[in-house]
Amino acid sequence: MPGGDQEPASYYVGVDVGTGSVRAALVDQRGVLLAFADQPINKWEPQFNHHEQSSEDIWAACCVVTKEVVQGIDLTQIRGLGFDATCSLVVLDEQFHPLPVNNEGDSHRNVIMWLDHRAVSQVQRINETQHSVLQHVGGAMSVEMQAPKLLWLKENLRETCWDKAGHFFDLPDFLSWKATGVTARSLCSLVCKWTYSAEKGWDDSFWKMIGLEDFVAENYSRIGNQVLPPGAALGNGLTPDAAKDLGLPAGIAVAASLIDAHAGGLGVIGADVRGHGLACEGQPVTSRLAVICGTSSCHMVISKDPIFVPGVWGPYFSAMVPGFWLNEGGQSVTGKLIDHMVQGHAAFPELQAKATTRCQSVYAYLNSHLDLIKKAQPVGFLTVDLHVWPDFHGNRSPLADPTLKGMVTGLKLSQDLNDLAILYLATVQAIAFGTRLIIESMEAEGHTISTLFLCGGLSKNPLFVQMHADITGVPVVLSQEVESVLVGAAILGACASGDFASVQIPYVNTSRIRISLELFPDLQCLTQSSCLEAMARMSKVGKVVFPRLEDKSSHQSSLRMTLEHPRIYQDVLKWLHQPLTSCQQPQTKRSKDDVASLQAEFV
Repeated sequence: MPGGDQEPASYYVGVDVGTGSVRAALVDQRGVLLAFADQPINKWEPQFNHHEQSSEDIWAACCVVTKEVVQGIDLTQIRGLGFDATCSLVVLDEQFHPLPVNNEGDSHRNVIMWLDHRAVSQVQRINETQHSVLQHVGGAMSVEMQAPKLLWLKENLRETCWDKAGHFFDLPDFLSWKATGVTARSLCSLVCKWTYSAEKGWDDSFWKMIGLEDFVAENYSRIGNQVLPPGAALGNGLTPDAAKDLGLPAGIAVAASLIDAHAGGLGVIGADVRGHGLACEGQPVTSRLAVICGTSSCHMVISKDPIFVPGVWGPYFSAMVPGFWLNEGGQSVTGKLIDHMVQGHAAFPELQAKATTRCQSVYAYLNSHLDLIKKAQPVGFLTVDLHVWPDFHGNRSPLADPTLKGMVTGLKLSQDLNDLAILYLATVQAIAFGTRLIIESMEAEGHTISTLFLCGGLSKNPLFVQMHADITGVPVVLSQEVESVLVGAAILGACASGDFASVQIPYVNTSRIRISLELFPDLQCLTQSSCLEAMARMSKVGKVVFPRLEDKSSHQSSLRMTLEHPRIYQDVLKWLHQPLTSCQQPQTKRSKDDVASLQAEFV
């Protein structure tokens, strides 16, 4: 814990709600993480593709971790509090009590998680409208966004949930409301997941077209008609009740929130890179891509002007960094996919036993085992005959197709520890190739990306980081503080406190962005320059990983499979779906040559 004469004058608390846990950190003005705590949260999967949580459970976990990180601290030195969370949907009634989002009627489970895919039918109908708001989500809305989930609730739980609902919150906005009593929404959440426009506000025609005209008639009171930029100070700060719950001083500044991935981007993308030999040194921050990689992965790049990228979300104005447009690529499962592939293998019990004997994680053991079996070759050559297509939970970017499935080609009959290690490697490589495709899609439309900035749980895995450098061909920057998402949340608290508002120029052109000035009279004091100052001062480079050019040739076969798979996949589906009844013969005769030609494309 901090102490002594060198103790900084001010601290900030960042709270991050992830898929499986709530984490908190105490961070100083230099961006140094002084204390850390985490607490698991419950998840329910009552049926396939239905994923639920409890807002009460989540808030209780927030209280546990914040109390832990401020133990022994002079509470008067805590200046601000920032929240980030997954973009999950929280449903409350008019009295702010939880409502069930499930057929069982369990109101404790009142959160539809971000990775929930129950609304596939609804999102397909939404995308068939080809409404103009879809231009800002890469041309096709994701099933993970809120509009299809809201439509599902109206169509499936009308009496028990929809008709009783008084508030639909994105999870980050729920947390800021719980802390302050202010129901204003963050621009980040509404723009990125709810189709709100920073310039035009809500589009009535969209909600009417998809069958959610209720919101228009209510003036959007249930989903947010007061909107503030991330980092804006909310109301009168932390309420006495919330202060007691969290173990923090009443009245400290509480910031308008961010989605968790966006907090990670805020925590890494502004770091000072001087002296590290990187191409992005001296270049605009727009040349940097933040990759926030945990259960899923998000790819954040900003630009001065709007850039539309097919299959990539955005452009969103001021959704992460004030005054900049944001494009967001993504992979629906990454960490979860690696766990799935490793834990489902026949050799996993052996792996667990050997890793435990060495006091290592299973992934540290696998990384060392790969070094052992690769011998003198680059590790990439171990997978020249084994390839993974990683869309086991659909493709978010750049194909924007939730119906895509995963694939492994090149399997053998053996299932020993070597096979498991190589399958693990192929999975990591496949995820890295997905990142490469996203980068190429972004650059094709006008972005220029010279450096990756990785954070999140997977950034702690050296193999994952090196494969991203090798396969994308650009260096990877890791932060000095590995918990960059928490640093991003703390940066929000710092912005809300006013400690970095040293340059008094307009934060954004208020004639260009529709926000609630009556709730934020001091908006002009929160500046683009001050946010960038906080990012630069509180983000530090820890390590730079450069591509290994000698491994380049080992990835060529995997690259070909990555580029060709979507077309081949569609061909296989069309071929398989031809009827084979005695009454209706297929339109095209299936021959051995057809099968061979399809299989040959994977070799």
